[in-house]
Amino acid sequence: MRIISGKYGRRRFDVPTHIKARPTTDFARENLFNVLQNLLDFEGMKALDLFAGTGAISFELASRGCRRVVAVENYPVQYNFIRKVQQQLNDPNLTPIKGDVFKFVQSCRQQFDLIFADPPYDLPRLETLPQEVLSRGLLKPGGIFVLEHSKNNDFSTHPLFDQHRSYGSVNFSLFRTPI
Repeated sequence: MRIISGKYGRRRFDVPTHIKARPTTDFARENLFNVLQNLLDFEGMKALDLFAGTGAISFELASRGCRRVVAVENYPVQYNFIRKVQQQLNDPNLTPIKGDVFKFVQSCRQQFDLIFADPPYDLPRLETLPQEVLSRGLLKPGGIFVLEHSKNNDFSTHPLFDQHRSYGSVNFSLFRTPI
């Protein structure tokens, strides 16, 4: 895994071979961050990474100056990897949480400028995920929710849908709350 840009840019970390995640490709991640960079100022922002997997998105956000990044991951191998890298980076702004994403979303009382979710593409509740996240008030006004999904999903009819981006087999739907 490689951190693309920012204060940790170009640092690499060996991902465990027995990890249960489909990491977002470097190509897709770099292009997504190019889009987000034009929509948000990462400096001082609060971000939430749901289904954090290897933590690549979380580390990229921390590297680019987010003041707080919360990474929620349920699987022990991935969670322990995120914790290990966070300790190696010695970044106090990154908080890994081991737990179920849906329980976290229901109980969370914080607000974030950016929420990213990369659930398993075959997640039974994938179609309802935007509504579950956006109806909880977790996103600040003007905030962005990014959902990674397969080409088989279409969220364009959701009232807060903003745009869709596709990079190879990786698709992102962006949702934005009104200011």
